[in-house]
Order: sequence, then structure tokens, then C-alpha cells
Amino acid sequence: MSAPKIKVLCVDDSALIRDLMTEIINAHDDMEVVATAPDPLVARDLIKRTNPDVLTLDVEMPRMDGIDFLERLMRLRPMPVLMVSSLTQAGSEVTLKALELGAVDFIAKPQLGIRSGMLEYSEMIADKLRAAARSRPRAAPRRDAPRAATPVRAPLISSEKLIIIGASTGGTEAIRQVLEPLPANSPAILITQHMPGGFTRSFAERLDRLCRIQVKEAEEGERVLPGHAYIAPGDRHLKLARSGANYVVRLDDGEPVNRHRPSVDVLFHSAAVNAGRNAVGALLTGMGRDGAAGLLEMRQAGAHTLAQSEETCVVYGMPREAVALGAAVDIVDLDQMASRIMQLVAASGRAQRV
Repeated sequence: MSAPKIKVLCVDDSALIRDLMTEIINAHDDMEVVATAPDPLVARDLIKRTNPDVLTLDVEMPRMDGIDFLERLMRLRPMPVLMVSSLTQAGSEVTLKALELGAVDFIAKPQLGIRSGMLEYSEMIADKLRAAARSRPRAAPRRDAPRAATPVRAPLISSEKLIIIGASTGGTEAIRQVLEPLPANSPAILITQHMPGGFTRSFAERLDRLCRIQVKEAEEGERVLPGHAYIAPGDRHLKLARSGANYVVRLDDGEPVNRHRPSVDVLFHSAAVNAGRNAVGALLTGMGRDGAAGLLEMRQAGAHTLAQSEETCVVYGMPREAVALGAAVDIVDLDQMASRIMQLVAASGRAQRV
């Protein structure tokens, strides 16, 4: 007996987008659009009637803003939501807010040639819907909930130490939860998060406002410094390299790896080659297998490696693949990841000084 189809409700004020999403989704045998809505008020009644597995939600709509609707929805009836966003600075900032409120992932509308562009995204949209249907919905955080993370204690750390992080679906909030508690003198951090160009700069700027460390979008050739986190620009691979005694950033326009550019495997491989046992690698929530083989390379090069626990992942795909390969030394809950990383960095430093 075949599995039931994934039921999708599409909410968008554009009739063209509603029609395109219906065409794309219904072309896949394992999913179907059960209803469409031009605004959140119509969607509210359709959710009750159709009980969808996944909601696609436009960011900007009449009658009720998509963000306001999402926040109410995730408090009253948490469910998998895939945002549909414009590829603009404003669109990226609003999308990051949606991910903070509990949206699983997002689809970026092409700026030109919407029909042809959306149809090119057909397989990616289907993959994101499948991942969303398997995800763990998160209730929206309370407005009055404390946001400041309890800082992790800062041991004396060698500037040779590095933290290398990879993530995909659900990763923007997971990365925030890892970085926020880190002390200002944390080892340097290199991060690959699957995200299109135009979004990573806003992501870095948002994290920089929230964290004690400095967070920025990585730039070609810059020196990798303690107390800084470097995020792979959308559409470019991030690599760690050496220049004399220093670590430096290398950016690469090479072919996608595991269908991704930036790819976590590319970053992890470069860390295995150039940092070895001086690195701690962490693979966080995400669909697919990108990063699993690279994390194994890091472990084989002497790095301590971590995978996020299934219970705390939005999508337990990449970490599961890493665990199956034997790539992860530890499996760690997300709320313990920052403290565990710092413990390992400190222990590694003590071992090397003995």
C-alpha cells in the first residue's frame, strides 16, 4: 500500500504563484495541493477544513502580514511552514524572522522570469516540502521570553583552535543557539549553512547583533581570527586554508557538491586537511547527507566531531547520515552544543600542553 500523499496548503496573494505552486506540487506523485488561499484570513478556515501537512506562506500579503499570521499559527497550532520570500534585502530579513518564529525553511522567488524560475526550482521545492513534512514543528517563542543566552565560561584557548559548523534545514536557529552563549574570546568559527545568495549577509548581521563574538559573511583571503565567526556566502564554497602560520578564508565558485554550493563537505574536508586535531566539527540539523563524509574525514584527521541529537533536530537527515558513517564522536542535544564544544576545545588545549 502506497504512503498517503503530503497535503499542502498554499497561501499567497499572487494568483500566478498559487497556480505555479499547484502545478509544481501536483506534478510529484507523493504530494498534492489540497487548497490555496489569497490571504491568511481565508487560510485560517482552510487549515481547519483540510488539515494540511505543510503550509507554504508568502511573507507579504494583504489583510494580515505573513509574519503576524505565522506567529499566531505557531502559538496556537504549530505545523510545518515553508515561507515563500523575495530575493531582496528586506525579504531576507523578514524570512529570518519567520525562521526564528518556527518556519521550517523558505523558498526564494526568482526576481526575473518568475514562471521559468519557479519551474526550475521544482525538485528543490519538492525536497523542501518532503523535509518539512518530516520536521518537528516548534512553537513560536513568547514575546516576553528571555532571549539572552547564559554565557559559556571562557578557558584559555590557543589561537590554533577552530570550530567548524555545518547545517541546512532548521540550521539558522540552531546556529544561533550554538553561537549566542560563546564567549568573546571563543576560537574562530567557520560555518556553512545551506542558503542562497543574498540571504547570508542578513543572517550574519543578525547573528552579529545577538552574539558576543563578531559574526560576518566570509571574504576571500581574510585572516581567520579568534572571537570571530565566518559564514559562507550564498552560492560560494567556503574553505579553510593556511598562509604561513595563519589560517585564512578561501572562497570557491566550483561545482555544487551534494547538490549544494556552499557545501558542508567542502568546508569539512578543508578543515581536515588544514586544521586536523586543532578543530572541533559539529554537524547540525538538515536534510540530505551533505557534511557526513566530511565530518568522517575530520574525525580521521584527529578532530573531535559532534552531531546534533535526533530529538533536537528540525530535520534529522545530515546528522543521521554522519552517525551511520561513524563520523560523530558525540551526539549532543542542541542546548548543550555550545558548552560541549568549549569543553572539547579546552581539553584539547590542555592535552597538547602536557
